[in-house]
Amino acid sequence: MAVESYKKIETYKASDVKTKVVDTDVLIIGGGMSGCGAAYEAAYWAKAANKKVVLVEKAAIERSGAVAHGLSAINCYLGLSGRSQFTNNKPITLEEFARYVTLDMMGVSREDLVVDYARNVDDSVHLFEKWGLPIWKDENGKYVREGRWQIMINGESYKPIVAEAAKKAIGEENIYERVFITHLLLDKDDKNKVAGAVGFSVRDPIFYVFKAKAVIIATGGATGLFRPKSTGEGMGRIWYAVFNTGSGYSMAIEAGAHTTQMEHRFIPTRFKDGYGPVGAWFLLFKSRATNAYGKDYTENVAAIEKYKPYANASPVPTPLRNHQMIEEIVQGRGPIYMRTEEALQKLSAGDPKNAKKLLEDAWEDFLDMTIDQALLWAATNTEPDKAPS
Repeated sequence: MAVESYKKIETYKASDVKTKVVDTDVLIIGGGMSGCGAAYEAAYWAKAANKKVVLVEKAAIERSGAVAHGLSAINCYLGLSGRSQFTNNKPITLEEFARYVTLDMMGVSREDLVVDYARNVDDSVHLFEKWGLPIWKDENGKYVREGRWQIMINGESYKPIVAEAAKKAIGEENIYERVFITHLLLDKDDKNKVAGAVGFSVRDPIFYVFKAKAVIIATGGATGLFRPKSTGEGMGRIWYAVFNTGSGYSMAIEAGAHTTQMEHRFIPTRFKDGYGPVGAWFLLFKSRATNAYGKDYTENVAAIEKYKPYANASPVPTPLRNHQMIEEIVQGRGPIYMRTEEALQKLSAGDPKNAKKLLEDAWEDFLDMTIDQALLWAATNTEPDKAPS
């Protein structure tokens, strides 16, 4: 049977492109988690004042942004209201969290911004649960902690849930999808004020002009800045959304915006072929990661000795743990293996019923957010309860 050919891409002349002008009070650029959250919050205040909110997104908000594929945990939940478990029966404070972030990012982060974000995050999580996000709970109805700051979720549909809330808040007629914003417009009378934005449809010959009294840039970050070791198809198989091009940074800087924390960069190491995060394995399942000789690479303290006092922090800052992993590979002691079999066998304590539940959770963790890893296990006949991966 012949494979049906792709639909021929239509071409347009410049004269075919039409201009569409959209007037609004609030314009939100980007329809990922931030954009959808901004739409929901803006609508709360805008409706009372009879104001219009418009969201524009280059993809489709149901599955766009960095959370498009889902997540298996929420990595920042303080539990200030007492809805979650406490680690070591010790409640979390804003001050403790700010100190943790400062140490983990080795002094680069601004504590005022960290506290401002953190003090609002719990309420957002409660809204997610209200909208239908399944959050793990223990026998007492408390959110299950993955680690000190994280809670576990069944988050494959995380983004569709939040997108639906945004649609209901501002109305689907005020959401413009498949429109790529390229530049901000400055007020003709005040060059320190943004008055709108322009962009184009990626599907139709339409040029958009959005006029607004207030503009919120809620686009993603920038990925793929550094070439990976992977070749061919693997070069595009990174964990974070490959579509995060940094366009929001660009348009803001070009318009003259003041930027801060641009030096605050996070580049995680990933396990080959799976490429996804493994927080649940380290924090929930208490797994180790070892080099080709079976040695825990985090024991190589000499590799981070020169980064004291941050090297003495507990836990060791993420950039330094990443450095330890890279150092193992550079020194020829790779590849690095996650000791899944050790962790699952230890946690199950010989109980077949418990072992089955843990194995289900192990697969669910990756099926919720990193299907590549689940496919890798299946394709290589790897049983994570019997062998490292």
